[in-house]
Amino acid sequence: MSDDAQKKTKGKTADDAKKEAGAQLENVKRPVNKFVAIGTVVMLCAVAASIFFAFKFVEDERARSLQEWQVRLGIVADSRSAAINDWLGANFKTMRELAENASLQLYMSEIVAAQNAAADPAAAGLDADPFGGGGGEAETTYLRNILTATAERTGFKPPAAAAEVSANIERAGEAGLGLIDADGKPLASSPGMPPMVGKLKEAGLKALQGEPAVIDIYIGPTNLPTIGFALPVYGIQDGGDEGAKGIGAVIGVKVIDEDLFAKLVQPGETSQSSETYLIRAQGTQVEYLSPLKDGTPPLNRALAIDTPDLADAYAATTPGGFALKRDYTGEEVLMVSRPIAGIPWVLVRKVNRAEALADTETRLKTILTVFILIIVGVTISVFAVWRHGSSLRATQAAENFKLSSERFENLSKFMNLISNAQPAGIVSVNGNTVYTYANEPAAKDAGIPAADMIGKTMASVIGPIKAQVYTDINDKILKRFLETQDREACRQMHINTFGDDGEDDATLQVIKSDHIPLRGDRDHPPGVLMILEDITELTRERRRSEKMLRQLIDTLVSVVDRRDPFSANHSKHVAEVAKAIAQEMGCDEVTAKTVDIAGSLMNLGKIFIPPDLLIKTGNLTPEERQTLMSSYLVSVDLLKDVTFEGPVVDTIRDMGETWDGNGPLGKTGDAIMDTARILAVANAFVGMVSARAYRDAMSFEKVSDILLSDTGTKFDRKPVSALVNFLENREGKVKWAHYRERPSETDTSAA
Repeated sequence: MSDDAQKKTKGKTADDAKKEAGAQLENVKRPVNKFVAIGTVVMLCAVAASIFFAFKFVEDERARSLQEWQVRLGIVADSRSAAINDWLGANFKTMRELAENASLQLYMSEIVAAQNAAADPAAAGLDADPFGGGGGEAETTYLRNILTATAERTGFKPPAAAAEVSANIERAGEAGLGLIDADGKPLASSPGMPPMVGKLKEAGLKALQGEPAVIDIYIGPTNLPTIGFALPVYGIQDGGDEGAKGIGAVIGVKVIDEDLFAKLVQPGETSQSSETYLIRAQGTQVEYLSPLKDGTPPLNRALAIDTPDLADAYAATTPGGFALKRDYTGEEVLMVSRPIAGIPWVLVRKVNRAEALADTETRLKTILTVFILIIVGVTISVFAVWRHGSSLRATQAAENFKLSSERFENLSKFMNLISNAQPAGIVSVNGNTVYTYANEPAAKDAGIPAADMIGKTMASVIGPIKAQVYTDINDKILKRFLETQDREACRQMHINTFGDDGEDDATLQVIKSDHIPLRGDRDHPPGVLMILEDITELTRERRRSEKMLRQLIDTLVSVVDRRDPFSANHSKHVAEVAKAIAQEMGCDEVTAKTVDIAGSLMNLGKIFIPPDLLIKTGNLTPEERQTLMSSYLVSVDLLKDVTFEGPVVDTIRDMGETWDGNGPLGKTGDAIMDTARILAVANAFVGMVSARAYRDAMSFEKVSDILLSDTGTKFDRKPVSALVNFLENREGKVKWAHYRERPSETDTSAA
């Protein structure tokens, strides 16, 4: 222990020691309090979950009870709707038997024929109607007798007896049977039959088209609900064939009595509030067609169809459905509905919710109460046991916390020792660029102690320029890390250049920075760990090496250019064009450098070709042409042991390959290196736009056309398209116009 530490220890009073011990005790208790809080939350969550599932069980049971009532109500609704359909079917049967009566058909046919003859005797080839008027009196009387007998037998008659009505006289009536001809004129009717006009006539004319019609229920002259039916009558010879038109129609009007409404009552009914009735949608209203349990007569009540939560509105718009709604009295009911076939009636079966679910609600309340009491009892028991053991756990937790603190402190010292031993600066910052950690090399570079860096922003320590560069990188990394949570995928390495980019400037500084995202926790937000390595001297040395290599390459190229004045600067031009194509294609820096160096060195093998062959103006022999074309392979052999940053030698080796595989090595398509495909296009372009000993330079347009025509056979389309785009849109023609100049005579003779 140092002398200063000993003095501080000796200088402490007993009160100071007590205060320090108390502070340590409070720090020890803190984890216990958090544990208690977590335990309490877990217990409360368990209680809440238990109560939730208890209520859910009750709701599931209530839903199951509703399903049972849906089935029970549906069975009754199905049986009552079947009874209503049977009643309608019986009435249609009566009408059908009457319409198909052979005698009625015969007499109606004779009356119709007589009426036609009376209207046009000459056309019919007959004398005037022997019966006089519109038909024979005997036939009419017989038809009236048939209608009267059928009405008496089947109930198509007024409630009280009415006098017989002549076929040619229309009197106000309540119910009965009647016949009309094909033009809708009355022929005969039973006593008490209403005039066959208005809706009765419309139904008869509709029936004449072969479609049975129903005159929907309405209030008759005696204020009683009335319904009508109409069926076509065919001639005996027509027989109701398809397409045949009836000679007339039979119309029946019937006062609805208890015979129909009694069918709505379910035999053996035990429920006090259950009810079955008929409704229909009429415009914007729901009309009640049958008597209601509150004493309302048929067709004496109507409610708006948009009445909120109205059960009968739901039934009218969704026939066949089941719902918990409110009935016409405002009571909450369970209801089902069934459509009545052929007419716009809907049968509704309902029962009050209070009566239907009374037993279920009592049982479910009892179950829920028992569940809640059990949950409360278990919770109290668990809390008591947990509270009893908390003091023992608190003591053990305090000891464990003390040991953990000592381990953490030792681990922190060990990590600092390792971090400080690294030559690179290591820092961590949060999303607000505030330092949360710094090792000694980083502090040394910043010029302040590591402890003083903590809590400060990067801009205040290393300056705004460097801080902005690192901040931009960190922001992108943190954003991506928060989306993916993949640390390795988000890790990035950057080379950052600060100061003057001149090679020998003393202000130049190049920092390699490795950025690793850090996951945040409750006490610390997400951040980034940065490993900063100064590679300024290494960068300068690499640039010197690159400069020396470039000078050596230029020297070798100049040797080749001096031996062939017509190809002077050819390699330099190819290198320029190849680099421009690579940049136009968006290639990386290594690819651009590779095609640049390969273009400069590809003709190195020409130093072994005789000068007289290089400047020959006459036609070349096949052997001479092959020697010139394969000179690049000599370059490959000369450079194969030289190390370059990119695949320079392989690029020169593949530059003679063609896209269709007719090159020396037989490579095709994507098997040829990307850099070689670029270099081949650049070499062909420079060769054609440059003047040679045996020809003048070609125009840029002609060379572009030749290259485009050779894509897919000799060249890859991508570098050709990039070259043409550079010529047309990047002022390439202006930049490379000097390529087309022919070497002067002085240059040629000097060679």
